[in-house]
Amino acid sequence: MSIFNGKRLPVEIFQLDQERMVAGWYSDVYFRNISKILSKLSQEGYTYRGADIGNIKVEIQVFTRRQPASIVGGIDEALAILKECTGYFDEQGVFINTFDQLRVEACHDGEKAYYSGDPMQVEPVLKIWGRYRDFAMLETPILGSLTEVTRIATNVYQVLEAARGKDILFFPARFAHYKLQALHGYAYTLGVNAYNKDYGANSNHYVSTDEQGSWWGGKGGGTISHSYISSFVGNSSESMLQFCRLMPLNINRIALVDFNNDCIGTSLTVLKAMFEQYYRLLKEGAINEANRYKLFGVRPDTSSSIRDISVEPLGEKKLDNGVNARLIYRLRKSLDQAYRTWELPENDWELARKYCQEVKIIATGGFDPAKIRAFERSQVPVDIYGVGSWLISNSSREGTNNDFTADVVKIAVNGQWIDMAKIGRQSCPNHKLKPIVPG
Repeated sequence: MSIFNGKRLPVEIFQLDQERMVAGWYSDVYFRNISKILSKLSQEGYTYRGADIGNIKVEIQVFTRRQPASIVGGIDEALAILKECTGYFDEQGVFINTFDQLRVEACHDGEKAYYSGDPMQVEPVLKIWGRYRDFAMLETPILGSLTEVTRIATNVYQVLEAARGKDILFFPARFAHYKLQALHGYAYTLGVNAYNKDYGANSNHYVSTDEQGSWWGGKGGGTISHSYISSFVGNSSESMLQFCRLMPLNINRIALVDFNNDCIGTSLTVLKAMFEQYYRLLKEGAINEANRYKLFGVRPDTSSSIRDISVEPLGEKKLDNGVNARLIYRLRKSLDQAYRTWELPENDWELARKYCQEVKIIATGGFDPAKIRAFERSQVPVDIYGVGSWLISNSSREGTNNDFTADVVKIAVNGQWIDMAKIGRQSCPNHKLKPIVPG
């Protein structure tokens, strides 16, 4: 995928609305006006200071303004837009594609682009040379595609840095329109892949819907919901036993344990119920059936407005409520020692100990990089973090600017390229830019 295998996503995957795109439906109206004016001036043969304005050729560079760096995404979609929608309408109203008359250079999705805050020294992720009226209307959708994917990919990268490479469950599907799921899931993989590349890590990809994995061949996974437990009259153990019995083995058995606001008590009850089934089937020689009851992890998801009953109050909500460090420490200790209270033959204690201590803790509920960093500094024994709305937010850091900007920096007059950037901007190089071959 992209830089990680040297390939770009195919145009077809984006399902572009080419008919309305070339008509300017998705463009800020002033870009549509620009295109109309330049087309009319071309028909009139209008010139100004020796320049054929209607057919003026420009160099445009596109860069991001997130400091200090971004994991770039949306490049492949921007290229798809250019390939399908660059051109003009002839006198009969037929759209003539002129992408092959452009010169285009672009980075790959997943590469890193730096920005120091100085707009005179930027790393362009996309450069276009060609007749401006043929692609002026495409600036709005191109910048939007770049901004959306890059923001999320960079947020994911930042979360992984905070988590020191621990796996991150991508849980923001409910916080955005469902039509964005594929785009967002793809952005998530860019962030994970970039982190793994930079840090030599092996963080896994976990998305919650099939659509989030549709561009890269992933499949949605997950645990259970509070509503599912409600369907079992609030019995978390029974709900998990039926989940284990009926779900395929390749689905991780993760118990949601905060339904009754007793994460430790519920975890221990579920743990014992599942081990009993596991142990019984193992002794019967039904190893595959036994593995259905192997508890992968427990997921505390306590609301920030509630204090779990196992946490003594300190009088400060920030320290008492939600999924906090004290709750996780006690949960880990309780899981690790649970087997000691079980009635088992002595020669099976090691089996039970291993079963308990291999159970992972998946912490969810209000996690962002600041909270994750605090947990990691204190060595809170979380194995996996589930992060939702923050990953698609536009407020990853106070003052953060996730925008992309496109500037005309040069124009061609009588075959000669001359600088023509607004004050404070100039044409900048980037060795990561690669030529795009039409076709």
